[in-house]
Amino acid sequence: MRIFRFILAFVATVLCIWQLSISHKTGDKSLPSIGDFFNPFTGFWCNAEASNAWAKSDISQNLPGLQGKVEVIMDKNLVPHIFAENMEDAARVQGYLTAQQRLWQMDIGARKAGGRLSEVLGERTLSVDRLTRRRGMVYAAENSLIGLQKDPASLRLLDAYVAGVNAWINQLSPADYPIEFKLLGYAPEPWTMLKTALMIENMADMLAGGDSDLSATNALAQFGRATFDSLYPAFIPKQIPVIPDTGQWKNLHSPLATYHPTNADLSKLEPSPLEDRSGLLREGPEGYLRGSNNWAIQGKRSASGHPILANDPHLNLTLPSIWYQIQIHTPQMNCYGVSLPGIPNVVIGFNDDIAWGVTNVSHDVADWFKIHWLDGAHETYELDGSKTVVKKRVEKIEIRGAQTLYDTVRYTFFGPVVYDFDPKSPLHDCAYKWVSHDVPKENLITGFLQLNCGKNWQDYQSGISGFDCPAQNFVFASRSGDIGLQVQGRFPLRMPEQGRFVMEGNKTANGWNAYIPQNEVPSMKNPSRQYVFSANQISTPQSYPFYYLGNFDAFRGRRADQILQSLTNGTVDSMKNMQLDNYSIRAAEAAPAMLKCLDRSRLDETGRKMADEIEHWNHWYQPEFQAPVYFDVWWDSTYLNIWDEITRLQKANVSIKYPDAWRTIQMLESEPNNRFFDHPETPNKETAREVVTEAFLNMQKFFKENPGQNTDWGHFHALDIKHLAGIDGFSRLKMPIGGHKTALNAIGKSNGPSWRMIVSLEEKTRAYGVYPGGQSGNPGSRFYDNMVDTWMQGQYNDLWLMQSSGDAPDQMLAKITFTAQ
Repeated sequence: MRIFRFILAFVATVLCIWQLSISHKTGDKSLPSIGDFFNPFTGFWCNAEASNAWAKSDISQNLPGLQGKVEVIMDKNLVPHIFAENMEDAARVQGYLTAQQRLWQMDIGARKAGGRLSEVLGERTLSVDRLTRRRGMVYAAENSLIGLQKDPASLRLLDAYVAGVNAWINQLSPADYPIEFKLLGYAPEPWTMLKTALMIENMADMLAGGDSDLSATNALAQFGRATFDSLYPAFIPKQIPVIPDTGQWKNLHSPLATYHPTNADLSKLEPSPLEDRSGLLREGPEGYLRGSNNWAIQGKRSASGHPILANDPHLNLTLPSIWYQIQIHTPQMNCYGVSLPGIPNVVIGFNDDIAWGVTNVSHDVADWFKIHWLDGAHETYELDGSKTVVKKRVEKIEIRGAQTLYDTVRYTFFGPVVYDFDPKSPLHDCAYKWVSHDVPKENLITGFLQLNCGKNWQDYQSGISGFDCPAQNFVFASRSGDIGLQVQGRFPLRMPEQGRFVMEGNKTANGWNAYIPQNEVPSMKNPSRQYVFSANQISTPQSYPFYYLGNFDAFRGRRADQILQSLTNGTVDSMKNMQLDNYSIRAAEAAPAMLKCLDRSRLDETGRKMADEIEHWNHWYQPEFQAPVYFDVWWDSTYLNIWDEITRLQKANVSIKYPDAWRTIQMLESEPNNRFFDHPETPNKETAREVVTEAFLNMQKFFKENPGQNTDWGHFHALDIKHLAGIDGFSRLKMPIGGHKTALNAIGKSNGPSWRMIVSLEEKTRAYGVYPGGQSGNPGSRFYDNMVDTWMQGQYNDLWLMQSSGDAPDQMLAKITFTAQ
């Protein structure tokens, strides 16, 4: 009997050990082995960081490849201040420290950009990886590296950065892996230059990879030219452009005849609707616009008599944060700001002499071209009357737990044919042309290095000249008193309306084959109004001779101009208040127009109280207010009621463009009998009055059926900052906050100001900033999200631009001395 019990216990033990050592599936997700994850020596326990982990420590660290000693001061927010004897040593240490804090973020970001998520996440991400590869992301990154080869100094800098990242990776044991590697059951791999290029292309894709070619083509086919022009005007009449016309374009003419000898009349394009049976390409109401702001004022408008610059780029908010704060001090530069993990140098920041910041330009730099195939196998196509052979690129996509996919992508003169594997896609015969596919003349690493070292306007212009994609509005200020702003990017030289619709791909003339010359991109220095600003609005007035198109904000730029126009004796606090401004011009224009149309005789007592609440509202999205809750639900219902024809087409799998909010407000104000207010399926002819009132009653019904939503704006609009893997336990969720996507403080439910920075360029530069996260990517560290509450409360941290490694020891958390041996 004892032998039997022994054998039974032995078998049970073996089975238990076996169960603990294997991975488990739950639904379509694969979990790591329980034994590995809970192992007290290598499991998640090892990721807990002691509260005093950095307490006044003095650390000596060996880092192979250094040419000299590098000292790093870690301040109280775990921001590294790097003091190196040369640029390459600084880059090596930057790579090492960034990997130390953000390794998994870098790894998963490079995998996403490179179409390699399925290697660790399995088949559920295969469609994402396949589309990434087929859109040419890796191809673009490879071409970016070709451009980098033109500058040996930048190549050495990147090589040092990569070596620093790998120095950190090489000394890790499984116990040291970031917790996400343990959760997902895979190990870090070496960093490469290609991965850095992929991180750059990922940002380009996020900010400048979109287009509305398909939805605009379908709108034109559905409504005809006259109605299309009425619903989708190319210019926003009330908007104040980034660069006004001061006569600088008087003698400037577009040289299109030089580049496009056949000049097709694109305005007569009459396409047929392109049905999207795949459901992947439909455009939602009021397409999401990532709002960002920047501005600078001259000393004549500031209390100190010196320029002040402010920037707050708005992006999806995540943990770990998109940004990593850093100072880099070498004999050539002394620069502070934020970097992107995986990319060397400072992206947004300041030094002893200048400051700069960015917002997205929002130009459309990606087009679709319908290919005219000459054979069923799609090996050849017509181009300028001749047979042209496609070039093939085989994408190898490895899939965890499944067979490797070898996906052949056809490249044409215009670019890759992205959707030819999917006959349901309306773009299955179309090639995708994107600015970032081309080999750049210069590279971002060189550009940011020049900015980091810059001392004046000339250095600033030289530094940003190589910045091609994503195009950015670069604001500038210097301690010498200059301010300026340049709309910087590589912009296609287009004929009117070229790229607005899906184009025919049988003529090279239908594609753009050249770019607006660098010296003719919109730019201004020291304007007479004594300020510059951008908020993703249109770049220029219509007098600018070059045609462009894009997705431009209609409201925030006007608010910025209102404040700056009236600003005198501006201070850092003035700039803070402006960044935190919750006033919405969209609400200020839409609410009165909607209230004017509202038939109050149809409202009950509760409805009348709601209408009164909206009527007496000051159009500020303050967290404690209730009126913006009622208004926003009413606006959404009104908008969808007006554009119900488009919603029906979307549901019928026709991707079609929704009109902008400003055009909708314009119709409410001055076109109450516009045919789009009428519901064709009803016997009566509706006007704006009926539609707006119906939407109000729908709003009232919504709150009656969802009483928990009848709360203040802060709770209704609560913010989620989610972990990159969507792990709630590593996220900050449902945080009540003010702001709105149409206010300068453009906070949505998952996006907002990713970095607030204000720089006062006085005799001794004063700077302040904050982002909603922390320097560490480790959820077990107190530096993981320690700045979220500061950001939520509208507060800022001092940005400590040290002059030497011995400055202000009371700010020091730890000191690390790096040597080669």
